[in-house]
Amino acid sequence: MRIGIDLGGTKIEALALGDDGRELGRHRVPTPRDDYEATLQTIAHLCARLERQTGQRGSVGVGIPGTLSSRTGLVKNANSVWLNGRPLDRDLERVLDRPVRLANDANCLAVSEASDGAAAGEAVVFAAILGTGTGAGVALGGRPHVGRNGVCGEWGHNPLPWATPEETPGPDCYCGKRGCLETWVSGTGFENDYARLTGTRLPGPDIAARAEAGEPAAVTALQRYADRLARGLAHVIGILDPDVIVLGGGMSNISALYRLVPEQWGRWVFGAEVDTPLRPALHGDSSGVRGAAWLWGKGSQ
Repeated sequence: MRIGIDLGGTKIEALALGDDGRELGRHRVPTPRDDYEATLQTIAHLCARLERQTGQRGSVGVGIPGTLSSRTGLVKNANSVWLNGRPLDRDLERVLDRPVRLANDANCLAVSEASDGAAAGEAVVFAAILGTGTGAGVALGGRPHVGRNGVCGEWGHNPLPWATPEETPGPDCYCGKRGCLETWVSGTGFENDYARLTGTRLPGPDIAARAEAGEPAAVTALQRYADRLARGLAHVIGILDPDVIVLGGGMSNISALYRLVPEQWGRWVFGAEVDTPLRPALHGDSSGVRGAAWLWGKGSQ
């Protein structure tokens, strides 16, 4: 049995998977914000609850909104700030009395979809989370590729490629720079662009519905969003050339993107020939916690 933990800023979700990927149990509880020790104990209680429920002992993988520093072994870049500077993997191994594998939550999405999702069986998978922010991860052979600095897949904090004069220098990003992809292709970026066009702020799904109904401003915002996403993904294809690109997060539910983006990214990819499939995450919001469980692949118990 494999236990996956999705450690979010507002909730902690725990999932148990059988060897065949079948769900054996799932529980979700509020995150004890700003309390590191309580976070450890909450994860321990969730694991114990799943093991009582199933009568099995499981391996444990944890997806976190940050990464482990290769220099210090401590968590860095987590927006759940009480995790930063902590040896989370070692502390969890102590309270759970077993090895624990940690990965960035976007890498968990990539692993999940490469294991038994929209990219099952593919060797090189790029997965992007297009939600409130923008994150991404890479799975190679079904395993997360972290990189030497622990930031592989931090695509959202690269600049928007081929920016027009109107897009330069771009909006401020929380990372301290301007014009990051996150400020354009996140759900927040989509909503901001519509607000700039109309003076009205609406949720992304409402804007997409208005675009489908033919509202000119919404159509323009969606077309601009698709163009920017196409430019961003063209860079990924030029560097990684993945077998599949998978989209997660709220924006991944806009079906028009799977037509609009492939129509445009050939303008930006070297050679103009693009056969890369662009697919929504098969497991939706559950993909991250499933990917955490799959950090322990078959034969690695």
